[in-house]
Amino acid sequence: MAAFYHYDLNHPEAEGTLFRKNGTELAGCLKPAEGRYVLELKQDYSAVYGMGERFNRVNQKGLNVHCEVEEKFCNQGSVSYCPIPFFFTDKGYGIYVDTLTVVDFSFEETISIFIGKNSEGKWPGIYLFEGSPKEILEAFSEVTGKPAVTPKWSLGPWMSANRWHTQEEVREQLSLMEKHGLPHTVLVVEAWSDEATFYRFNEHGEWPDPAALIKEMKEKGVQLVLWQIPVLKRMDNDEPHPVLDADKEYAVTHELCIKNKDGSPYKIPENHWFAGSYLPDFTNPGTKEWWFGKRQYLLDMGVAGFKTDGGEFVLTDDVICHSGLTGLELRNDFVSEYVKAYTEFIGPDRVLFSRAGYTGQQKYPMQWAGDQMSSWEEFRHIVCAGLSAGLSGISLWGFDIGGFAADMPSQELYERAVQMAVFAPVMQWHSEPVGGQFAEICPSAKGINDRSPWNISELYRDETMMSRMQFQFRLRMNLLPYLYQQSLLSGRTGVPVMKHLILEYPQDEHVRNVEDCFMLGDLLAAPVLEPGKTRRSVYLPEGEWYSLWPMDAYDAAGNAAADRSRFRGGQAYVFECGAEKIPVFLRAGGCIALNLDDTLLLGSDVGNRTDGYANLCFYMAGDNGCYEFADDLGNEICLTRKGGQDFIDVKKGNAAVKILSRL
Repeated sequence: MAAFYHYDLNHPEAEGTLFRKNGTELAGCLKPAEGRYVLELKQDYSAVYGMGERFNRVNQKGLNVHCEVEEKFCNQGSVSYCPIPFFFTDKGYGIYVDTLTVVDFSFEETISIFIGKNSEGKWPGIYLFEGSPKEILEAFSEVTGKPAVTPKWSLGPWMSANRWHTQEEVREQLSLMEKHGLPHTVLVVEAWSDEATFYRFNEHGEWPDPAALIKEMKEKGVQLVLWQIPVLKRMDNDEPHPVLDADKEYAVTHELCIKNKDGSPYKIPENHWFAGSYLPDFTNPGTKEWWFGKRQYLLDMGVAGFKTDGGEFVLTDDVICHSGLTGLELRNDFVSEYVKAYTEFIGPDRVLFSRAGYTGQQKYPMQWAGDQMSSWEEFRHIVCAGLSAGLSGISLWGFDIGGFAADMPSQELYERAVQMAVFAPVMQWHSEPVGGQFAEICPSAKGINDRSPWNISELYRDETMMSRMQFQFRLRMNLLPYLYQQSLLSGRTGVPVMKHLILEYPQDEHVRNVEDCFMLGDLLAAPVLEPGKTRRSVYLPEGEWYSLWPMDAYDAAGNAAADRSRFRGGQAYVFECGAEKIPVFLRAGGCIALNLDDTLLLGSDVGNRTDGYANLCFYMAGDNGCYEFADDLGNEICLTRKGGQDFIDVKKGNAAVKILSRL
């Protein structure tokens, strides 16, 4: 683990040089006229990583970065739903500003950090990390918390759309899932509530027996997740709603809301999402008891978690909460208190799926990239977001396959997004409501804009698409043992499931600015991010790499590779991947655990149950390696390969194991 040093900026000796070593200097000074403390890191660096989920670029060198939780519908650019005041450079040093207040960073020749006091008039603490990128992330997780480990079912494919608002519509999607042979383990319903309180199922008979529906879903291997928003809503045109109005009166009377300095309840400003609504104060134990008391029945009937949307709602410094924090902190901390409260409420056997967050967000599973339009440009930005989130300690991250909003994705964009999502920590498709924010300028086809595989297939009149989707969704289920084992490893180390190559190959300058591929444990996945491409260039770091499926390849000189499945690293190749798959490689010594049917083939149908295996298989690349496997079923297995000979040690459990010589 990296060495790390803590500095108290309130200490009399906090000004001047704090650290100097190997040509790197950390110094600070107070600028009374500006009311800020300026921290400077001087070193000859080429790349800077972290800063939370960033859509514009992975390497933030040369940019000014504002670290404040902000909401932006599509095309996020430099805005972040989940900023984190933490970064590290390619020269082996990292900085974490331990504060809830807004911080600004300038990554020029000298790195400058502009820090303000908190509501108590104190400066924050500063952590300096020294080590490799992976060591720095491990140390950062020691300071801010280890990533949560979620139930295995949460790592299967997710289905979601805003327009499902009846029990029968959900049953229809489950039937289509079975009809087309596409496994899913989670179904998210957004439009389930009365759209006023957000804790009561609709009032007009749309959900006659949700408990029976949940039981039926669980029998099919599908868990139900419901949408949430942390507001006491102002209804359109201030229409009365007896239950909501009573809730608001109770919350105000008992001081359960974020307040203005004059004691009145804070309202979300006009021209913002949920304008005029009150915010529950999750720093108040009474608020949490009252708020979750109204939602406990959902857990009792079997709801498996919540999609905790929003949270970017404190937009002024002039508010205060029960704990004494003001808007100086709540601009960033409100969302943390929100997702923390829900995490405590649901316990470890359920999940959250959150959009916004701040430092420590890895403790509150899981994260998705928010709202993007269905375009190739947005798709490329999503990859940057996932990589930068991981480089900031966030482990379980996903995105809306094919985008969320505006006109429907092209069939090619959708299929390429599915191919990438198979290897992302979270695999989910989702859609905005019919009549959403882009409905007038980009009307959805036939009034149904679900980004489901079956709807995309019908839209483009391509029945052959479903067989390709079957392969991808079934492949995800094949990979579930490996994904879960990687999640366990991340929970122990703090290293994310989805990794930028700099974490594994910090000395390789060729990976410094990579923004179009990533690692999943020992796998390297290279999504196709441009239209009309059936080949792509991939740089493979030093070592041997084994393709999950054979591909023709050419080196920089245009020479064909002698082997279509094994490649020597330390160079780039152009791979003929076709339209149906993306390049994916397993490095020598690496191993993947798979759940396969009796054909023992990738893409084989093992259903969507997660309580056992058809065949627990291991594929190790190369002649030597060691792989430690554990699962949620009590199995602990060590596989060692020496000189091509395999040795299996089943430490716990009774799983039958098969070793694959090839895929």
